[in-house]
Amino acid sequence: MPVATREPNAPDEHFVATRWTVVLAAGDSNLASDRASEALSELCRIYWRPLYLFLRREGIGSEDAQDLTQGFFVEMIRDRSYRRADREKGRFRSFLLGALRHFVADARDGEQAQKRGGGKIRELFDESAIAEVEAQVPTAQNWSACAVFDREWAAALLRQTFDRLTQECTIAGKPELFAGLRPYLAGTSDEAIPYEEISQRLHRGAGTLRSDVARLRTRYRTILREEVRGTVLEPEEVDDELRYLCQVIAHA
Repeated sequence: MPVATREPNAPDEHFVATRWTVVLAAGDSNLASDRASEALSELCRIYWRPLYLFLRREGIGSEDAQDLTQGFFVEMIRDRSYRRADREKGRFRSFLLGALRHFVADARDGEQAQKRGGGKIRELFDESAIAEVEAQVPTAQNWSACAVFDREWAAALLRQTFDRLTQECTIAGKPELFAGLRPYLAGTSDEAIPYEEISQRLHRGAGTLRSDVARLRTRYRTILREEVRGTVLEPEEVDDELRYLCQVIAHA
């Protein structure tokens, strides 16, 4: 995973919108319910995999893990328990994992178990996504449930970073360029197409392509820092969180 060190002219991270902002805004009683649902659906789309794999490592079956993960986010929307979230307690990943544990404990009686699948969130599960995550379950047996959660949390941040960068390049009219250069950003340069081949296909000089990669790496690091900043309390915690998540990925 590329290390997102602080850029010399990086924006003031005190003003970056955070996941805490989304949660607390969704808990505002004056916020329209559809906007609250949309905000939490976005959180679910990004973070359901760490929660799901945590439950699977805890020994919960696939169907029940799907029900519990979806039910967890639906319950957050329904009763707005996230209004009681205390961001002073630390990192957003710790809040979500603690809230999930609490939800699962409450869901153990039969009545709650019947309720937990009673709502739907857009873009939560599809068969291909479940199959992709399920393929990780056997290797997860070598990790504790909390370590599995942290590993997949780091992966979720990387996915979100690449999603944002992909969207930016698409809007800029450069989707093919980004597709060709992405392996150079993802740390898989052994799978990358040689610059000369990309140059011939896109009619873009090899030297220019190397400059493109440098710019994309800079933008990648900026976005990754923004994503991590959105999950911690203070800007000063970003570097510590990045170092920890890099260690998690390195030992995966």
